[in-house]
Amino acid sequence: MRNVVKHDMRTDMHATSRQILALALPTFGQLIAEPTFILIDTAIVGHIGDAALAGLSIGSTIILTAVGLCIFLAYSTTAQVAHLLGAGKRREGLQAGIDGLWLALGIGLALGIALFAAAEPLCRALGGQGEVLHQATLYTRAVVLGAPGMLLVYAANGIFRGLQKVRITLIAAVSGAILNTVLEVLFVLVFRWGITGSGAATLIAQWYMGLFLVVPAILWAKADGASLRPRISGIAAAGGDGIPLFIRTLAIRAAMVVTVASAARMGTSVLAGFQAVNSSWNFAMNMLDSVGIAGQALVATALGAGNRVRARELTRATGRMGALTGTVIGLGFAVIGLFAGHFFSPTPHIQLLIAAGMVTMGLFFPLQGWMMAIDGILIGARDYRYLAVTCTLTAVAYVAIITPLANYAESQVTSDIARTILLWATFNIILMGGRGLFNGWRVRGDDWME
Repeated sequence: MRNVVKHDMRTDMHATSRQILALALPTFGQLIAEPTFILIDTAIVGHIGDAALAGLSIGSTIILTAVGLCIFLAYSTTAQVAHLLGAGKRREGLQAGIDGLWLALGIGLALGIALFAAAEPLCRALGGQGEVLHQATLYTRAVVLGAPGMLLVYAANGIFRGLQKVRITLIAAVSGAILNTVLEVLFVLVFRWGITGSGAATLIAQWYMGLFLVVPAILWAKADGASLRPRISGIAAAGGDGIPLFIRTLAIRAAMVVTVASAARMGTSVLAGFQAVNSSWNFAMNMLDSVGIAGQALVATALGAGNRVRARELTRATGRMGALTGTVIGLGFAVIGLFAGHFFSPTPHIQLLIAAGMVTMGLFFPLQGWMMAIDGILIGARDYRYLAVTCTLTAVAYVAIITPLANYAESQVTSDIARTILLWATFNIILMGGRGLFNGWRVRGDDWME
């Protein structure tokens, strides 16, 4: 009898893991859409000239930061739709999704207009001068017009994740990347539109993806009796959910900005190595985030159905998969890091710093994987205020520690390798470890399921 019970438990664990993977793998493909757009832009704009490439760096930083702060549109919509679906309220869930789309469109239009108008001063504030400033402004003014389309993608992704139908989001991401590549080549290399052509190609791809996902979402909502008209109360509710998630994201982004500034204080070589490690880490984090998003949708559905036992089971399974995924990725990250420096810099010293940073970061990936998984669980449970408060507290503590530490390293630590290891170890122990500590403490109790 005991063997039968153990067999059933293993079967359930395997089934749950497969369910998480079925959502996580397509989600990862969708998550890398925007970084892929920037990567394509970089590869093609590099053929225009150095000033254009430098301008692209500034412009892409502006759009990625602005759009990244609106990721709450995807998270809050996912949790709301999945929760209502689990409660057997499919029409209400799709109605919440429509409200999210209207909110995304409104924010996207306001964001696009504001960034278009403020493009030049923003580019100048980020260090743009002369021809670089001109190129950065041209790119920013072109690409920000696609902001409404990209935010519609976020909200629509939330709908499909909540419905646990994520293959369509992968199709949208892949086809959008292909369209962007074709248009980039056509506009930049054939029509000779320069960096403006690059921005135009990306904005068209962003609107294409938005419409690709919004049209079926609207058709499904209409078929289930949801209203397509903007509802002030529904949009306000969606915005209310988004505020604490926005604060959470803002705290994390602020901590990252301070990390960049700290690397700069430690010297040009450390900053150069940091940039290579950071860009590689951002790409790898999408893999970890995809596990958390899968758990987010599944736990929200379970809690909507009032099944706390299932929510607990999913939490444990998602946490295990996050840690396992982090271990595998961390090992690969560290091993690749030993050789990756050759792809980022011809300077042996910078290559060595990249290797030191990537190996150090790789050691902490299991922690990051588990933390991101539980983060997704708490978002799925709509525990937004707790995440906003704890992320802010962790970010404040991290800034209070890393700032004097950077000053100390600048004056007292002479080895660039030691500075690099110190920077990344502090980042992981304080910022990532602090978030993991708060998240782990939360899921030990029951308040997050209320």
